[in-house]
Amino acid sequence: MFALGKRNPSFFAISIIALVSAIVGGMLTFYLLSPQIGDKLRSSLSSDTTTLPVLPPTEDLVPRVVETVGPAVVNITTKSLAYDFFFQPTPQEGLGSGVIIDKNGYILTNYHVVEGAQSITAILANGKKIKGRVIGSDPNNDLAVIKVDAKNLPVAVLGDSNRIRVGQLAVAIGNPFGLQQTVTSGVVSAMGRSISEGGGKVLENLIQTDASINPGNSGGPLVNSRGQVIGINTAIISQAQGIGFAIPINTAKTVANQLIKEGKVSKPWLGILGTTINDELASQYNLPVKVGALVVKLVPDSPAEAAGLKIADIIVMINEKDVASMQELQQIVRQHKPGDKLMFILYRDGNKKTIEVKLGEAP
Repeated sequence: MFALGKRNPSFFAISIIALVSAIVGGMLTFYLLSPQIGDKLRSSLSSDTTTLPVLPPTEDLVPRVVETVGPAVVNITTKSLAYDFFFQPTPQEGLGSGVIIDKNGYILTNYHVVEGAQSITAILANGKKIKGRVIGSDPNNDLAVIKVDAKNLPVAVLGDSNRIRVGQLAVAIGNPFGLQQTVTSGVVSAMGRSISEGGGKVLENLIQTDASINPGNSGGPLVNSRGQVIGINTAIISQAQGIGFAIPINTAKTVANQLIKEGKVSKPWLGILGTTINDELASQYNLPVKVGALVVKLVPDSPAEAAGLKIADIIVMINEKDVASMQELQQIVRQHKPGDKLMFILYRDGNKKTIEVKLGEAP
């Protein structure tokens, strides 16, 4: 059996003394060190910025992009002749930008920068002037490639425009109003924009950005935060602020490769004229669907005619992609090349049919 015994008086007294000593010692230590603690705390909360780096990471980002891509951006000047009311020749000068895509002197720019030019000069980032010549152009995509006789030029890294996200950083580098190597920055505002340049010409699937783009920026690169070119600046809305457009670099790469290898761009050709189905049209003619592309005319000896398409066919799907309008049909066709085979799903006389069409090359 265990019984509660009496405390040992001497042990109890020693315990009390030890406890009191610990409390007094702790208070004394805190008192002596508290100024140091306060100083360290005040130092950590100090608003003094003298110890901060000259450029915080967010401010350092755009300069690094410019350092990476800037050496590959060129100023393009052109000279051409225009004729006045009395048919007298008048010399004209044009300004634009370009980006070097090959170390042996291939430069990507806009078609409208070099259109009609009788002489072309590329001014490199280091100020060196080199005569250039057009080796191929694609007016439909507003792209051209010029060549200068030079070796070991700095080359821009071309990115992947399919991976662009709305809201990401966008940096434009170019030659606005002749001010070489001007840098502006903003974000990607939207994707898949279409704009009309007049005369029935439409540029599709463009990148919209609020990075400031001005006359002379045309042909220059739009760059992401990794220093990769994601677009070729091409157009602005003059009456707006912060609305500019760039051709996606994936489109530009495809076009540039064809221009360098063949001097031209082979365009796919279907050979139909059509209109977009809407509710009114579907109701008026009792059509089996309310969306799609209605074939109105077939071009003689065209791929469409050879495949067996007929007037009044309603195309609703191509290669498992829905077709809600004539514009969507044209976009799908443009994404392919001559010789590609496409599966069309359509309605004819109320019946659903599948027809294979082999695209030709646009004449």
